[in-house]
Amino acid sequence: MSEERGFVPLNIAILTVSDTRTEDTDASGRSLVERLSGAGHRLADKRIVPDDIYRIRAVVSEWIASESIQAVITTGGTGVTGRDGTPEAVSVLFDKTLDGFGEVFRAISYQEIKTSTIQSRAVAGVANGTYIFCLPGSSGACRTAWDQIIRDQLDYRTRPCNLVELMPRLLER
Repeated sequence: MSEERGFVPLNIAILTVSDTRTEDTDASGRSLVERLSGAGHRLADKRIVPDDIYRIRAVVSEWIASESIQAVITTGGTGVTGRDGTPEAVSVLFDKTLDGFGEVFRAISYQEIKTSTIQSRAVAGVANGTYIFCLPGSSGACRTAWDQIIRDQLDYRTRPCNLVELMPRLLER
């Protein structure tokens, strides 16, 4: 972390994917909002949608089309059951996939939940200049992803490199 650079707050949208969660019971979404706000970022929007790939894709598409949103974090729908479709809904929108995110997330998760981490299909990518992170629905997984990966990568002060410093170049052709 370098204090020579100033912090750059981002507008981040949070999407909870669940057939059962409400604003009152959405612990994972609430945890992510608290973490991004605590880090100095701004909540751009927060929604809850059912496990339906078209509804998920519609919301994420709306957000990546917005010039005011720089990052999207989804929670839920990354497992292996028949209703889990977040990676299928979102990955088709990616211009680039951040393969290292899922790899690092599962490596860190292994330390906490051992081989159960193979059930996670956490993914990340870039779409229309917007970073997208798709996390499992558990609040523990959201804490792990934010605290150990996303927070530092969305902080311009992180050295040797971070995702924020690449933002001006994401739409280069």
